Amino acid sequence: MAQSVNNDEIRISVPALKRADLPADLTGSAGPDVLSPLDLAFVGDAVCTLVFRTMAAGSGARHVEKMHQFAARYVNAGTQSAMMRFIQPHLTEEEHHIYKRGRNSKPVTRAKHQNVTDYRRATGYEALLGYLYLVNDWDRLMELIRIGYEGYEREERQTS
Repeated sequence: MAQSVNNDEIRISVPALKRADLPADLTGSAGPDVLSPLDLAFVGDAVCTLVFRTMAAGSGARHVEKMHQFAARYVNAGTQSAMMRFIQPHLTEEEHHIYKRGRNSKPVTRAKHQNVTDYRRATGYEALLGYLYLVNDWDRLMELIRIGYEGYEREERQTS
């Protein structure tokens, strides 16, 4: 995954990997339409982590600890919940349905450092990312991450 970052805009390009390019034992038999919302969120968490770790790695030579801190800033329930607030107005009806399924799911674990509302909104965010990843809609996936990231950063600058 190649990417470049400047102060005003984020650009990440994703390779044209198709589900059909993967061996059958790696894709599984269930499509994204039949997976549970928590299964989608599990995949979406990995996708989110990969995107923000790629951004950290591509933003210049840094110590691993600094890259981890950067990624951890965005891959947590509080930040994901905040980013989802910026993304919601841009969702299609289908995307909103996927988000709501994830948000309304009943996870087995509890939020350790976040309130229940943020935790559930973040689960919906991850479910949406997992769904878009599994249907190979890379452009839309990255567009929504960009909207959330830019909105969150704008809000952080205004409050600091």
